[in-house]
Amino acid sequence: MLIRSPEEDDRDAWGALFAGYLAFYKAELPLAVVEHTFRRIVDQRSAIYGLVAEDEETGALLGLTHFIFHPSSWSPTGYCYLEDLFVAPEGRGKGVGRALIEAVEAAAREAEATRLYWVTQQDNATARRLYDALVPVSDFVQYRKAL
Repeated sequence: MLIRSPEEDDRDAWGALFAGYLAFYKAELPLAVVEHTFRRIVDQRSAIYGLVAEDEETGALLGLTHFIFHPSSWSPTGYCYLEDLFVAPEGRGKGVGRALIEAVEAAAREAEATRLYWVTQQDNATARRLYDALVPVSDFVQYRKAL
């Protein structure tokens, strides 16, 4: 498995993964937002980063992750927020999710971020088994207000 940055030629395969991710969370985004997101993750100057997991034998994309770095009032070098993580059904149970998280962690360390964090739905038992094996769950509760 190869973990790498998405490229222009990955648009359709990335789009299928992102659509699977949105469907899992029963979410919809306008096509313009999806296109804008892809443009940002392939633009090396953008503040949103992406990685994909590629099956080296078949060339198929098995998973994706998107992440951002941001300043923090608690850290001189800031934090890394892992915003999206999705593994295609055919990639599950093969270490794809773990490899993507570890690649984001490596990027965060390289950027000298002092924290890597992410959220998931409370009842996402499959993802939580992986996350619980990697880090302890936070004591904090997240609140959201749509604007």
